[in-house]
Amino acid sequence: MIRVKLFLLLFLTILMGNLFAQDCNYPPLVEIPDGATATLDQMVAAQGNIQTFIADMTDYQDCINNSLEVAGDDATDEFRAIMIGRFNAAATEIEAVAASFNEQIAAYRAANQ
Repeated sequence: MIRVKLFLLLFLTILMGNLFAQDCNYPPLVEIPDGATATLDQMVAAQGNIQTFIADMTDYQDCINNSLEVAGDDATDEFRAIMIGRFNAAATEIEAVAASFNEQIAAYRAANQ
């Protein structure tokens, strides 16, 4: 009986995750050029791609928030934990991409004084 309940709980968690988060598509990672060897055009293009990436990640986080709101009180603790983990991972990735790009800007400036 316990196995049946655990299976049912797992099934409902997966089902809820698919129902509530199916439209939340994680954006692909953006490529950051090596600032020491990149051209100005490559750095400017990367900046635009990063701005788009950050906007897409923000949309992804909004989608997660919407999924949690739609689930409301029916959401399991596991579902909430998964969605919060996804939200936080997106925030961490945004910060990492921004920090990496800033490092490459510094490398570009050092190489092109």
